[in-house]
Amino acid sequence: MGRRSILMAAGWVATAAAATLIGLGAIRLVGESITGTPGGVRSEAEIERALASPEPAPTGATGGASPGASTGTVAPSISSGVRRVFATDGGTAVAECGPGGVRLVSWAPAQGYRVRDVDRGPDDDVEVTFAGSAGEHELKVRCIGSEPVAVADD
Repeated sequence: MGRRSILMAAGWVATAAAATLIGLGAIRLVGESITGTPGGVRSEAEIERALASPEPAPTGATGGASPGASTGTVAPSISSGVRRVFATDGGTAVAECGPGGVRLVSWAPAQGYRVRDVDRGPDDDVEVTFAGSAGEHELKVRCIGSEPVAVADD
C-alpha cells in the first residue's frame, strides 16, 4: 500500500510538471501577442514627437496662437482644407478648415486631464476644454483664410 501511494504521488507530480512545461512552451511559441503590447510601448517623448510632426509643413505657413497653445505643422487634408495640430498643457487637438467652416478632426487629453467640453463644428469657431487637477485649458480655433488658427476666448 505504501509503494502504491508513492507511485501515485510521483505520477501526479510528473503529470503536473509536464503540463506546466507544455503551457510555458506554448506561451513562448505564441510570443508577445498575449503577454506584451503589439508594437511596443511608446514613451511620452516619442508620442510628442509624432504628434508634433505628422507630415512635412509647406513653406510659408504662418498663423497666430493664443497664449498657452502651440501650433504644430500645417498639412493638406484629404478633404478641402488645411489641417493643423494644436497643443496645450491639457491636451492636443487637430483642426481643419473646410467649406462649412472650421472643425475639430481629433482631440486627446494629456495624462491627468480629461475632455470636459467639446464643440467639434463645423462652425465659425470650435473649441475643446481639457480639465485636470492642475486646472482647465481651453483651446478655441477659427479659420483665417483657409488655415485653422488658435484664438483667445471671447
